[in-house]
Amino acid sequence: MSRFEIYSPEGLRVDGRRWNELRRFDCSINTHSHAADGSSYLEQGNNKIITLVRGPKEPSTRSQMDPSRAMLKVAVNITKFSKTERSKTSHKNERRVLEMQTALTRTFNKNIMLNIYPRTLIEIEIHVLQQDGGLVGTLINGITLALIDAGVAMYDYISGVSVGLYDTTPLLEVNSLEENAMSSVTLGVVGKSEKLSLLLVEDKVPLDRLESVLAIGIAGAHRIRDLMDNELRKRAEKRVANTI
Repeated sequence: MSRFEIYSPEGLRVDGRRWNELRRFDCSINTHSHAADGSSYLEQGNNKIITLVRGPKEPSTRSQMDPSRAMLKVAVNITKFSKTERSKTSHKNERRVLEMQTALTRTFNKNIMLNIYPRTLIEIEIHVLQQDGGLVGTLINGITLALIDAGVAMYDYISGVSVGLYDTTPLLEVNSLEENAMSSVTLGVVGKSEKLSLLLVEDKVPLDRLESVLAIGIAGAHRIRDLMDNELRKRAEKRVANTI
């Protein structure tokens, strides 16, 4: 792949964005109220996901019960038609899904107030309808929205974003073409702070470049947090207007 295809001399990427531009971000909550306690639908670039949250509820088995806090279970389902080329189930794909589930569980274990829901289970189910790079960041945002819709107590928003490194230039929110051609990092940022709930490094990133990568990632995550907040406030205002 030529250098021009990824990043042109004019400073434009293959999809027309500049290095610090987010992809299109469109979200809604309470999309599957009949099927779950909280739900969201999110389009981040060409990533399209549905997230369902069930609980806090009584677990079906004692092994899922903790007397001091809620147990969190995350399941990611990537549809076979989510990529342009239909993918076959492989050990590599299964391992990737397991890694995602573990990373997401750890991220939200720290951010949900699990101690106020003892002896319960919170299930998060994600369906990936379409994917185009930076998927883990998109999943974080979908989960955050669905948890808020379900009324689950959290310390703050977690907003997810990916950053690639092209030579010495950090590129905010990589698509799949960029993700395959360069090293990338996924961040989960807590609210409007600079605290990271998740730092997932794909391939090697030079230490002297990591600071600039993190800086643009945190700034991008703050913008995503504001977009999610605006959508939730609009939704809340509609609900209030309907009850008057």
